[in-house]
Amino acid sequence: MEGSSVVVIGGGTGTFPVISALKQQPVHLTSIIAVSDSGGSTGRIRDEFGFQPVGDLRQALAALAQAEGEEWIRKILLYRFEKGNGLKGHNLGNLILTALQDMTGDTTQALDIAEKVFRLEGEVVPATSDNVQLEITYTDGSVAVGEHLLDEEGDHTQPVKSIRSVRLIPEARVSPKAAKAIEEAQLIVIGPGDYYASLMASLLPEGMSQAFAKTSAKIVYMVNLMTRLTQTNGMSARQHVEGIEKVIGRKVDYIIISNGSIPQDILDVYAASNEFPVNDDLGNDPQVIRADLVSEEVNHKSTVDTAHRSLLRHDVNKVGQVLRELLQ
Repeated sequence: MEGSSVVVIGGGTGTFPVISALKQQPVHLTSIIAVSDSGGSTGRIRDEFGFQPVGDLRQALAALAQAEGEEWIRKILLYRFEKGNGLKGHNLGNLILTALQDMTGDTTQALDIAEKVFRLEGEVVPATSDNVQLEITYTDGSVAVGEHLLDEEGDHTQPVKSIRSVRLIPEARVSPKAAKAIEEAQLIVIGPGDYYASLMASLLPEGMSQAFAKTSAKIVYMVNLMTRLTQTNGMSARQHVEGIEKVIGRKVDYIIISNGSIPQDILDVYAASNEFPVNDDLGNDPQVIRADLVSEEVNHKSTVDTAHRSLLRHDVNKVGQVLRELLQ
């Protein structure tokens, strides 16, 4: 399907291997990214400048870096200062995008310029042009505001509050560019990524479900490798899928889930935080694609990075092989 339009939807970290895999294919690639981040370097910049958060957008840009100069483009966009008054903990890519926002007054235009400057193949589009926060309603009736609250480690010895629902505040509309990309796509890949903080946050803008209703694309949902204590504690793969289908207003065509083994020492680290492999209860449904998608590389975050980062990631080459078959 050379020249096909492919859309990836989610946050910056989870979709990184998917974007990295798809950019190697002869397709037109658009990444639709959540913009409700409120923690870490992104949150500090957001509080000071009042612009849309750029952290996830920056990671999506880094994933699009092409072979020529790819290593240094990624290094520039992902570099995090480990010292310096005011700079410690900040990400260079965040600062560059914030400067472009300040110069243009528009996030989409800032991204367009960044794509040209870094000679990236593909587009990164915010899910909404509105400046939003994530509101979380728990099953006990309590309400909290701020996506960063879902990144906090918390006390693993205490009961965890279950999430009933999330919404964007103020109410937001899907960006026209994002809606158009979805409507015209041949393949849409949702996830992987933080279930509420990234996936739901990117799918919630008003008009998103209408765009899904209009598209003739094959819709793929890629299930996370592990549960998150603050978001998906105890949720099975089927529950993940049903939640996604509810918010987009239709069934997905394919569900991709990893059946690869995870080293015991890594499982032990996760278990200490009450996080475990997502239980595959999807049965023998023909729409389910099972493959070993686990990366052998273990992610290590910077000592000054305050955000929660997953040790395990999906493997770029393994993901690419599965998606290539769907593009045939």
